[in-house]
Amino acid sequence: MRPGITVQHTALPKRRAGLVRCDVTGLIGFIPRERWPEGAVAGDFLEITVERASDLWDHPQRHLFSGASQRAAGAFFENGGQRLHLFGVCIEGIEDLVVEAVLHGVLASLLQRLRVEEDIAILAIPDAAFLPCSSDRLGRVSGQAEVLWDSMLQHCAEMGNRFLILDAPRGLHGDPLLAFVHAFAERNPATRSYGAVYYPWLRRGEALFPPSGAIAGVFARSERERGPFGVTWPPANQAVRGATDIEVNPSWEEAGALTEGRVNPLVVQVGRGVVVWGARTLSADPNLEQINSRRVLSMVSEQLRRDNEWAVFEQNSPKIWAVLERNVRIRLEEFWRAGLITSEEPKGDYLVQCDGETNPRTERETGTLNVRVQLRPIGTTEHITIDLRLGQSGA
Repeated sequence: MRPGITVQHTALPKRRAGLVRCDVTGLIGFIPRERWPEGAVAGDFLEITVERASDLWDHPQRHLFSGASQRAAGAFFENGGQRLHLFGVCIEGIEDLVVEAVLHGVLASLLQRLRVEEDIAILAIPDAAFLPCSSDRLGRVSGQAEVLWDSMLQHCAEMGNRFLILDAPRGLHGDPLLAFVHAFAERNPATRSYGAVYYPWLRRGEALFPPSGAIAGVFARSERERGPFGVTWPPANQAVRGATDIEVNPSWEEAGALTEGRVNPLVVQVGRGVVVWGARTLSADPNLEQINSRRVLSMVSEQLRRDNEWAVFEQNSPKIWAVLERNVRIRLEEFWRAGLITSEEPKGDYLVQCDGETNPRTERETGTLNVRVQLRPIGTTEHITIDLRLGQSGA
């Protein structure tokens, strides 16, 4: 190098995380007291991570899990799933799942584990489908699974990148089912875009079982077959493998009513067998009523967080703001070209802001970096704001 000539390297090298996976599934079951491992107490849990069904069948602790959990795990892999975390939570009895104050204590350790395992994008709780429902004199239906559903949907909303597949409760059909789902969906609308209900139950020979394990496999298969951004596609019009029939076969009119009622129907088609015929979340928000819209938004948010969480160790200054804004724009352009973000413009229609307005002195003093993003995920008609918070209060 000649004297007087210097080369200045950027102080902040390009740092990007790998693409977020949206197919890794967590299947939650419950272990009654008579099957607890030695020394266990209520709220303790087992975890088995498997990548094929044979890993589970050969596992020495498989017998501790319920038949519904084991069948759901098998259906997950049969339908194309590739990575499964199977959890078994020790409970004293059904009361642990239906009394809110008790449930929160029982789930505390599991939820803490789930917060750490950030790659899990899909959750299912097939055991919950066996909890009974009842109706009052006015015909209002309530289910013992509702408290558990609420807790897990709240967890999914807290994580931001997680989706809960729910089974219609056993024996609930027709108008009572629609009334039950409507009442549940309206009670806490802020979390309802993070879950979806599927109906009816599946048959395989004489066996009747909840569909959530198979549906989780369909989600995973749909994403993998259309990778690397298969989450863009709605998990509908997909055949369910390993099922010979369904509990009841809705007519096309009934299937339409179920979809309008935020229940995703399974139907039997000649030559195809059992087919998923809906992709609706529990949300009434037009921007988040489609499963793929919700999951695309979750995936984009999680990707931006992982790409830029390194920045919390840098000085919160205009220099870092410019770097973050540039990095976010580069990733969003990639998503726009892949079809995750819609636009009526020749270039991507999104806004990225990281400046003194999003990072006032009060926020900087707490060690928090804020980036505001506005975009239109596929299937939406309006811009949705993502507030990316990095640092002590960050995502």
